[in-house]
Amino acid sequence: MKKPVSFHIFNRPDLTKRVFDQICIYKPEQLFVVADGPRANHPEDAQNCKATRAIIDHVDWKCEVKKNYSDLNMGSYNRNFSGLSWLFDNVDEAIILEDDCLPHSTFFLYCEELLSRYRDDTRISVISGDNFLSRTPDARYSYSFSRNVLTWGWASWRRTWKLIDPEMKSWPEFRKTGFHNALQDYRMRSYWDRIFQAIYEGKRKPAWDYQLMLTCYMQNMLSIIPNVNLVSNIGFGSLGTNCVNPNAPGANLSTYPIRLPLNHPPYVTPDFDADRQLHINLYDIPFAIRVYRRILWKIRSSRYT
Repeated sequence: MKKPVSFHIFNRPDLTKRVFDQICIYKPEQLFVVADGPRANHPEDAQNCKATRAIIDHVDWKCEVKKNYSDLNMGSYNRNFSGLSWLFDNVDEAIILEDDCLPHSTFFLYCEELLSRYRDDTRISVISGDNFLSRTPDARYSYSFSRNVLTWGWASWRRTWKLIDPEMKSWPEFRKTGFHNALQDYRMRSYWDRIFQAIYEGKRKPAWDYQLMLTCYMQNMLSIIPNVNLVSNIGFGSLGTNCVNPNAPGANLSTYPIRLPLNHPPYVTPDFDADRQLHINLYDIPFAIRVYRRILWKIRSSRYT
């Protein structure tokens, strides 16, 4: 049975059309669309938002389309958070894509099967379409389990979303008494401790996906990572809201088909070695590599200025 799809859009019609074309291939029976409004200090936003929303009017299959459009600009955090809360007020489970997350066509079938398989398994929080590893954790199976939460194309259930505490009220106690047990790798724990504490203190903008990750740590939940990358983030660049460096880790990765039917692992345990490698690849990048990427980005950018 096809699953509901939630599509989060803003002001980039070209990218939105590419992702929408993949949704059209899947043809969900329910499509939820969350749109932010134009920014007051960006006069081009009004036309771009209008053009982006017009793409949704081209649904040409039997589909219930529900729209949650904001007239005012709410910002990435508030719009995504409120949009996901609205989504899970309406459905128990869904596949979720943003306007710059371009999925392989098999991504939807992968999510469809796993949403049903793990619907009642509260050990599992999120089904990710991303694989940022430089190796396949275990080629015998179609996916592995992880302590990381990746949301550039993902699927989940209402039971996971309703656990989120947007005000992070439990963070101080969890930081003192539980975080070291939830995330035993010191390098990973130290990195996320700084992030969560900065958000809690208001020194860093809140991020719905980081707070989702914190929720999964607090509840000792695992995510699912495919053994091939199924989603490419094509939104890196000057028009990106959060991701402006086109040479950032994870940008514009190739996607590959996942073999169907899925071959399920017989156990539910995280691959700690893979988690460490993913953390290094995506978050805690060695200083020398960060400097190299910054220089390369500046060189490439200078060619177009």
